[in-house]
Amino acid sequence: MEFDSPITIALAKGRILKDTLPLLAHAGIELRDDPDTSRKLILDTNHQQVKVVLIRATDVPTYVQWGAADLGVAGKDTLVEHGGEGLYEPLDLGIARCRLMVAGKPEASLEGQRLRIATKYVRAAKQHFAAKGQQVEIIKLYGSMELAPLVGLSDLIVDLVESGNTLKANGLVPLEHIMDISSRLVVNKASWKMKHETIVALVETIGEAVTPAS
Repeated sequence: MEFDSPITIALAKGRILKDTLPLLAHAGIELRDDPDTSRKLILDTNHQQVKVVLIRATDVPTYVQWGAADLGVAGKDTLVEHGGEGLYEPLDLGIARCRLMVAGKPEASLEGQRLRIATKYVRAAKQHFAAKGQQVEIIKLYGSMELAPLVGLSDLIVDLVESGNTLKANGLVPLEHIMDISSRLVVNKASWKMKHETIVALVETIGEAVTPAS
């Protein structure tokens, strides 16, 4: 496809980048730089008007919200924590699938007030327990969630679960499903208006390559 307007796409290195590249290729966008070897943070593509910026996954919604990128790809978990201000979310790409779960020791109780919940998904955890009418204490952690209930820091954790092997290895089990997670294409609201034809065409073309959920 042709690009009449300059387009910047924000992506995070790792699984999301790897799974997004074939979708971009369907739209005729291919990287000129190898993200695995290049130290550049702004990568050229085969279209002079299209650039890809590589940033932390948690920063993608912020870059798109403030117009530093026109589009981006972010997990639904990241978008929930961000809040979605200044973004359109036109497409579920169906990639990087996992589940956001409440987990803990097999004998752990989900009932009661003032449960201590360790998580980095603070907003999602608060929303989930508030919807159940439970007041909980949220302990924000940035990693090693599984350790928290083992050493008595928390009663439960809220974390992403893919295979469940890490939980199992630490004697924990998934106890309650919060939401299914996949990566979404997000668009800056101003870009959607100012570059409407180009962005809509790009979203539709990428959408053609998305594998429907089974």
